[in-house]
Amino acid sequence: MAFLAVLGPGLIAASADNDAQGITTYSIIGARFGYELLWLTLIAGVALLVTQEIGARLGMVTGKGLSALIRERHGVRAAAAVMLLLLVANLGTTAAEFAGMAAAMEVFHVSRYIAVPLGAALVLVLILRGSYRRIERVFLVMSLFYVTYVISGILAHPDWGEAVHGLVPSVQWNGRFLLAAVALVGTTVTPWGQYFIQAYVVDKALGPEDLNFERADVALGTTATVIVMFFIVVATAATIHVSGGSITDAGDAAKALEPLAGRFAATLFAFGLLNASLLAAGVLPLSTAYATCEALGFEMGLDRGVREAPVFYGVFTGGIVLGAVLVLLPGVSLVPVLFLSAAVNGVLLAPILIFLYRLANDRELMGDLANSRLSNVLAIATIAMLLTLTTVLFVTMLVAR
Repeated sequence: MAFLAVLGPGLIAASADNDAQGITTYSIIGARFGYELLWLTLIAGVALLVTQEIGARLGMVTGKGLSALIRERHGVRAAAAVMLLLLVANLGTTAAEFAGMAAAMEVFHVSRYIAVPLGAALVLVLILRGSYRRIERVFLVMSLFYVTYVISGILAHPDWGEAVHGLVPSVQWNGRFLLAAVALVGTTVTPWGQYFIQAYVVDKALGPEDLNFERADVALGTTATVIVMFFIVVATAATIHVSGGSITDAGDAAKALEPLAGRFAATLFAFGLLNASLLAAGVLPLSTAYATCEALGFEMGLDRGVREAPVFYGVFTGGIVLGAVLVLLPGVSLVPVLFLSAAVNGVLLAPILIFLYRLANDRELMGDLANSRLSNVLAIATIAMLLTLTTVLFVTMLVAR
């Protein structure tokens, strides 16, 4: 019962990492490379586990979000600069969530001009009219629906021997393969994810006495995320890759599954994309609102009314509206928006991880719950890997432009 009371931040944050961009990335990788990159789902899971545990622990010990700690320990300018970059990156990524929503509903022959406004309205009503506990319950239920990808993967009748073999690390030293590898890990550990989990444990009023339960929550969320990644790659590898097909987004993957794995598998895949897009469309603007209010010192929290926290809900609503409008504007390509958001995320990840490491090792701040030697070894290895991969992805994208 104590664990169930704590359950939420780790599972929701990790589940939201499997958003429309992530699902598209995993689908394209499975379609292009088959089972060859499955081993990287485990690496991405370890990176997510390490960074999310540090973020949750920081929030539980200090009772403050990441923006607030950066402002206190490194100054207002540093907090404001990071916050502005996050605003830009999150806006582009929120637009991607609504694009994923539109792609999923097109599988069911529903126009984006109906699906996107309806999805935006649902998210707004949930957050603006709900209490913390009600919102969390809805998010947790939505996290459970990711099981649709597991079922889709099984219905695709994969070669399980090849899938297991894909868990053995192997590398192709060419640009396409390396870019795919970087994208898989890079779409899993995100700047907004770090802001969200730390702010969320603070909003839930979890303290150091809840740490072991929250670590279990983070581990559960990470495990669920890795399983979803694994089965999305398996589903597309067993069907689209084997048939020699190609896709450009997760909506294409859902459509391509129907003649290859059956209508039920395609429907489940599309429903999973819709659910993931809705969940992330709620979580991403929330992370923006948390970060903004922490950096600038405004009232915030899901249990506060709109009148008590007008800036918090204003930033959230603005993110939803702008993200939805970008998708609906006629003749506007989302590619530049997504490129900009991915590039900003790449730039932003480096300072956030460095801030995270320094804060977690500040014994004046963390006391006995500062990073241990083992935590530091894992953190440094994870940070070095993520920064290297993000740099490679960023440079590759610039060269490609």
